[in-house]
Amino acid sequence: MPVVTSTVVSTQPSSGTWTTSLFDCCSDMSTCCCGMWFFPCMQCQTVSQFGWCFLLPVLDPCTCQAISCFFRQSMRDRYNIQGSCCDDCCVLCFCYSCAWCQMAREVKNRGYGRAVGTNVVTQTTVVL
Repeated sequence: MPVVTSTVVSTQPSSGTWTTSLFDCCSDMSTCCCGMWFFPCMQCQTVSQFGWCFLLPVLDPCTCQAISCFFRQSMRDRYNIQGSCCDDCCVLCFCYSCAWCQMAREVKNRGYGRAVGTNVVTQTTVVL
């Protein structure tokens, strides 16, 4: 029985902005509550869903938040979000928990481990 499979991948550009603002915690109460009571777990889950090693946030205090800065920059690169390394460092220095909640919402809103706007459609046809 012959089987024909076709896959279509399309990519659309992003808006260049975060899907939620830095202080928009109430837009996603599950992320807000997780960040409030289980902050280290939320960090590990977020980097894991993004495709990084889940233990990296544990090393953040030893690296003076460098891992968080690199993670935020990597997220901006993947999702085509405007900003700079200096912006990322300032946001993390002054609003560390809010920045992590924003990054967790971003991964949740944009899809786990995918570039923004990437749609994959697979169609399988069985020819009799």
